[in-house]
Formats: sequence, structure tokens, C-alpha cells
Amino acid sequence: MSKTTATLPVNADDIKNAAAIIKDRVIRTPSMVSNSISEISGVKVVLKLENMQHTGSFKPRGALVKLLSLGDASSIKGVIAASAGNHAQGVAYHARTLGIPATIVMPTGTPFTKIARTEALGAKTVLYGEGLAESQEYAKEISKKESLSFIHPYDDAAIISGQGTIGFEMLEDFPDLDALIVPIGGGGLISGIAIAAKSINPDIKIYGVEASLYPGMSNILKGLEPSGGGQTIAEGIAVKAPGELNRKIIKQLIEEIFLVDESELELAIQMYLENQRIVTEGAGAASLAALISNKERFKGQSVGLVVSGGNIDSRVLASALMRGLVREGRLVRLRIQITDTPGVLAKVSGLIGNEGANIIEVYHQRLFYDLPIKEADMDVVVETLDMKHVKRLIGALNDAGFPARLMGSRSDDI
Repeated sequence: MSKTTATLPVNADDIKNAAAIIKDRVIRTPSMVSNSISEISGVKVVLKLENMQHTGSFKPRGALVKLLSLGDASSIKGVIAASAGNHAQGVAYHARTLGIPATIVMPTGTPFTKIARTEALGAKTVLYGEGLAESQEYAKEISKKESLSFIHPYDDAAIISGQGTIGFEMLEDFPDLDALIVPIGGGGLISGIAIAAKSINPDIKIYGVEASLYPGMSNILKGLEPSGGGQTIAEGIAVKAPGELNRKIIKQLIEEIFLVDESELELAIQMYLENQRIVTEGAGAASLAALISNKERFKGQSVGLVVSGGNIDSRVLASALMRGLVREGRLVRLRIQITDTPGVLAKVSGLIGNEGANIIEVYHQRLFYDLPIKEADMDVVVETLDMKHVKRLIGALNDAGFPARLMGSRSDDI
């Protein structure tokens, strides 16, 4: 695979010009070593915190470069974009600062938090389509009817150049990086970063990561048709058909694309919050998910992870964290068989407490026909330390004459 950038639609000078354009108008986000994640992974991990950008993601970089490329703001009737949220906010933020009316078409399933934030930035939102592809087609129709300038989220040289400024910043801060892992949706982010990073260090390895439900760019590199579908926590990279410009760049400059499933994305979100105290969305956590799933490959190296965004719906975040507790055996549901006599509930509660577990909820039922009339089932949701603690707790209940079993997906671990 050739690593030259000579024939690509964007070059390092384009990205340098973009860096000059956005200077002091976009946050130069910090790059930092994560000691905790480095210890977990066995890799020196450097995080590029684009979740600290103005709108909570990297998108304002490319949006500003593109908007300024349109010419005099006073002569622009308006702009329109299609986005699941982050591109929407990037366009809306800078359109407002430039005095340009903005309309954003968003898929109908876009998280409420992203819709609200886009509208708070002064943009008009239109909900249309089940996915980004349908939203884009509708946005282009409106663009023609109302003479609005269409701002593509990734398949545009100005957008790619703006996003590429992240690569310069990372290599300026940490010139000894061996590899970068970057999320891929449409491909604008990784395209720009790859060009910038390789202009500084031609030997650096660039890896992409996609949600396994949306392996568009991965399929293209394998000679397959791009595809994707389904509900993913990483809606920011849920793109069925990556950009044409981006395909050319990625085919030349990227080593490999990793696919991560939903449980790996959830775990990465949890790891960022618990180990680094930072909030990320699913797409923003994708690089970490890929690293953890492939840590042996990077052992002993210095690897940069792009934390591309932090705009996660609070309900999704809460659910991901709670599911993480269940996955680790720190929150479990036990079904305990008891006799329907006075004092038994107190005795069982005492046994659980004596084992150092904490009862969160209790469900007690005795009326269904599959139970003997003098017996009952007691379901308890319990906080525990880990699966070893759960095993000890179940053993103590069984030894005391209260048959107990773990409910749910972790039953095979006992």
C-alpha cells in the first residue's frame, strides 16, 4: 500500500492553511498521557480530548474551514447540513458566529440532547429519515429548492483539511507516537489526521475503527459494497456509505480498520468515566474499544487515541454504566427460594448483609401456581464487589438452607 500523499485530494499544506484559519477560533484541545488506561492496556496511551471542543466534538474544525471557504457571509442565503448531531452543532456554532442562517436535517432517532443543543446554537432542525443517508438526500433536496449551500459532513476537501489539524497537534505534542487509532464514520476525520501525521512522521501507523454494525469503509477496503444497519451506541459513526474522497485517502494511508461491537463500546465508555473521569459518546470511545480488543498488537508502543466527542444522551450514559456494573458482577439479581413464614425475609436480608453485599431492590412473589403454597420466590438486586463475591454470597445462602441462583447473562460464571 503506497503511503505517498502526492496524488490525494488534500495535502499537508491544505491542512496547515486550515490550522491558520481556525487558530484562536477553535479550541486547541489537550493531548495527555492516561496513566490508568496505559496500565490497563500495557500500552503508553495518549488521549486527544476533542470532547473538550466548543460543541463537545471535533466537528467545529472542519465546519469553520468550509464555511469560510464559501466567501462573504453576507452574500450567503444560508447553509444546510445533514447530521446525527456533532456535525450539526459544528455547523450551527460557526454559522451563528458568522451570521449565516443554518438548517440541519437529522435522522428521526437522533438523541434528544443533540437536537436540543443544535437548536440552542440557533439552527433550525428538521427530522427526516431513519439514517444519515436518507437525511442527506432530503437536505440536498432542500438545498436546491431554497438555494442553500450544502455542507457535507465528511466528503469535502475543506472539511477534511479542518479535521486534519488534530493530527498536527497530536504530533506536535507527542512526536514519538508509534500509532494513532481514529474513529471512522464517513472518513473525514481519519483522512485529515492521516495526511497531517504522515507529513510529520511517514512511519507512523494509522488505524481506523468502525462499529461492527456499520463496517462501510472496512468493506470497501475488502472489495465489498459498503453496508450497515441497526441501532448502535456509536451513532456518530453510523455511516453506511463513506465519502468518495475519503476512500482514496484511506486506501493509501491506513494500515487496518478494526471493528468493535456494542459491548466493547459500552465497556470503553465505562472505562473512560471510571479511570479517566471523562465523558465520551459511543463514537468517541471507539478508539479505546479497538485498543482494548487488540492490546497485544500494540504492547510496548506509544499509541494516540482520538476521543472524538462527548455528546452522549444522559439516559444512554446511565444505562451503559449500569450495564457495565452487571457485566462485571458488581450488580446482580439473585432468585432465592424461601418458605412463606414470618421472619424469613429478615433472616435472608441479614445473611446478605453479613456477606458484605448491599440490597438495592426486593421482589417477593408467592401467588403463582408453579410454587408450592407454603413457599415463595425472593428476587433481590444486590451490589457486590465482583463475581467471586457473588459466588461466596450464593454459597452462604445455599448453606443456610435458602437455594439461590444468579439470574441473567452471567449465570454461566457461577
